[in-house]
Amino acid sequence: MALTPPIDSLFSQRIVLPLGAFGLALLLWVFVVSENEYTLAMDLPIEARNLNVQKAHKEEVPQFASVRLKGTGRDLFKALILKKYAGFKLVLDLEGISQEYEFILNEYFEKYPQKVVLPSNYNISFIEVIYPNRIQISLDEYQVKTIPVLANLLVVPAPGHIQVGNTQLSPNKIEIAGPKEELALINHVETVLDTFSGITTPLQSSIEIESLGGLIEYSNNLVSVNLNIQEISERIIVDIPVKVINIRKKIRVFPSPQTVSLTVVGGVQRIAKLKPDDIQIIIDFNMWNNQIQFYEPTVIIPGDVLEWRDISPRSLELGVAREVK
Repeated sequence: MALTPPIDSLFSQRIVLPLGAFGLALLLWVFVVSENEYTLAMDLPIEARNLNVQKAHKEEVPQFASVRLKGTGRDLFKALILKKYAGFKLVLDLEGISQEYEFILNEYFEKYPQKVVLPSNYNISFIEVIYPNRIQISLDEYQVKTIPVLANLLVVPAPGHIQVGNTQLSPNKIEIAGPKEELALINHVETVLDTFSGITTPLQSSIEIESLGGLIEYSNNLVSVNLNIQEISERIIVDIPVKVINIRKKIRVFPSPQTVSLTVVGGVQRIAKLKPDDIQIIIDFNMWNNQIQFYEPTVIIPGDVLEWRDISPRSLELGVAREVK
């Protein structure tokens, strides 16, 4: 069943909105074509230049300041539309600042009017800074250090597949630069949080490093991510040697049998490369008791293998003898 729009809604759409748009267009037309002078508040970018190469900002400098400009309606409208491309800006000269300095903006630009950059083909003039009225510059020693990059990634392979090994990043270390005081607190950086799901084959991609703010610069903003994704399979490994640990002095121990077999489960290419010596079959002699005949060994497989099962035999005998003097 179709719903009928309310009468008030139809009135707004058909009458009020067109009238509002017409009124705004008329106001802009009068403003643009007028040769009368007006004042207009506008945000201009701030450029802090001539920073000593051995210094860095301890606090971020505001990117913009709200200023009041004067000019004809036509020129102000043109400046408002094209300010991103015309080169409007406020310049703060940091030459000679060693540690701390406060710019009182209106006093500064009154003393150095050339620091207010307004293109000459715009017939407008600067009146005052509205906000902020002052900017505090704090500097610290500029320093560079090398730190590791950590992966902040969630990897979810498709069913029947597994990630083999850890997520590899290249480069896994980057240089960061900035104020000494800030760098002392930073021991690593991380990639942006991301998820890779449903993967069935090895993957290589690029990912951004999470920003630590405008004060810290990176030698690399992107790192390469490598994921080794393989289909899950299983394989029987035979002739795995048995190792007895914590054998006491003047005691000889003989496991029987001396080798076992088991099934490993993991990435098809990874388990294909497994050798018997890559798996540890361990019996701790501290568990030995002359009243106990059979012992279940501890099995240690590589961390990038999913699991093991079906060890044969499950229990082993230990033959114990004293060494002959």
